[in-house]
Amino acid sequence: MPETHVPHADASARPTNRGGMTRDGSASPLVALCPDLRSALTRVGYDADTLLALLGDEVHAALGRSEPVPVRRAARAGGELGTLVRLLLLGDALPEREVAAALAPVSVDRAVVAGLLERDGDEVRAALDLRPVDAGCGTRWILSDLDDSMHRRVLSEDHVLGVGHASLSLLRATPTRAVGSVLDLGTGCGIQAVHAASYAEQVTGTDVSARALWLAEATAALNGIELALHEGSWFEPVAGRRFDQVVANPPFVVGPARIEHTYRDSGLALDGASELVISGAPDLLAPGGTAAMLAAWVHVDGEDWRHRVSSWLPAHGVDAWVVQRDVADPALYVGTWLRDAGLDPRDRDAQERAEQWLRALSDAEVEGIGFGFVYLRAIDGPTEVLAEDLTHGFDDPLGAEASAYFERSAWLREVAADESRLWSSRFVVDQATALERVSLPGAEGWEQRVARVHRGDGPRWQHEVDETTIALLAGMRAEGLPLYELIELLAIAHGNAGVTSEFAAEARSVVAGLVRHGLIRPV
Repeated sequence: MPETHVPHADASARPTNRGGMTRDGSASPLVALCPDLRSALTRVGYDADTLLALLGDEVHAALGRSEPVPVRRAARAGGELGTLVRLLLLGDALPEREVAAALAPVSVDRAVVAGLLERDGDEVRAALDLRPVDAGCGTRWILSDLDDSMHRRVLSEDHVLGVGHASLSLLRATPTRAVGSVLDLGTGCGIQAVHAASYAEQVTGTDVSARALWLAEATAALNGIELALHEGSWFEPVAGRRFDQVVANPPFVVGPARIEHTYRDSGLALDGASELVISGAPDLLAPGGTAAMLAAWVHVDGEDWRHRVSSWLPAHGVDAWVVQRDVADPALYVGTWLRDAGLDPRDRDAQERAEQWLRALSDAEVEGIGFGFVYLRAIDGPTEVLAEDLTHGFDDPLGAEASAYFERSAWLREVAADESRLWSSRFVVDQATALERVSLPGAEGWEQRVARVHRGDGPRWQHEVDETTIALLAGMRAEGLPLYELIELLAIAHGNAGVTSEFAAEARSVVAGLVRHGLIRPV
């Protein structure tokens, strides 16, 4: 599809195909509706903050749990905002008069033609999901297909996913430093692309689904944002181009090589979709460019998942940070995704799908499925990979941490090339770093079993340390001694005449690990 910029100025309604795109490539009725729709949403206060104020924390939590009754009760006293909550979030059929008042200046007839609403006898109900999201840059309205959160429905093959847990987690995990260009690979409803517009000068979105691009175009127009949208498979629409940042929430679901839902199934067996995106993303990055992607990988008997993911990257040109946030056993994984598609695992059809799915995983000796984030940065040098588990709980978003990680990693590469710079550097212990000693009762009272330093922010890393490392950290000051003089003092304290090569290598390794995780930093 040729490049499409949105929003469009042409507000005339034209016939659309099944996906919603106009046959002649001009603005769809839904896109044409968006300026007036934005006015209605703004007038009524259909935004993230006002919605939370109307519902309150407890009822808002019920909305997230797909419990409509508490939300409906609260919305009844919410005037026109309450009408939109019931119409757009709960999927209730409402009298046309109420809907028309809440959506003014948008007429119901025009909204039906555009595909936003549909008639149900004498009442009107939503034909699309429209909800406000605030990912840190103010409210953005996201248009997508209706899910089964409030009404039981089986999702169609071309279903366009909206605001889900995965998309929200990627929003929080994406670096938002100002960049020139961003590619949203597999944009879906456009939620990542719209978010990227808050920190990028130019945003490009691609998708294999014409329906997804129709909704992404409308989402952009509704928010008054310019996007360039391309239709095509994987990297094909942007072949030969480079971007300062790539974000991707690809169809990474692990299973048989089939496509039941385009938003989650790639047609590639097992973790083939993640492998394809991770291995291909480096070719899309401009020098110094970064990527933030969701991915999944299988845990196979006798194979380290870290080696599996690392093998997908080229030998040169990438600094990679791979974060495993969760590991699911196959039965839990399959059941979760069946429910995600609106299926009841107790139904016969769902059981047959589960049997085929679990058989495919068993035949491949899959013991578990890992899920997490993959961050890449284009560098001029051999590829470096840190793949680690971060399955413990923490609240801080990873986006800012990823940017800081790559800065620390770049510094470590620089001092590795000039070791004298490492030894002459001074360090400070980060203010969020704490020393913890764990003791247990012993024969002669409390006996220390372990000592560790841990960060109280970000990913909350922990490193076990010995007394020598504790003494080294205690001596770190902004105006204190450089690293080599500190380890000289430690060597003398251990009865050595000087710093041995072995002692220096151990100190270098300890310092590098603590710098990489941000527990200490060079001055």
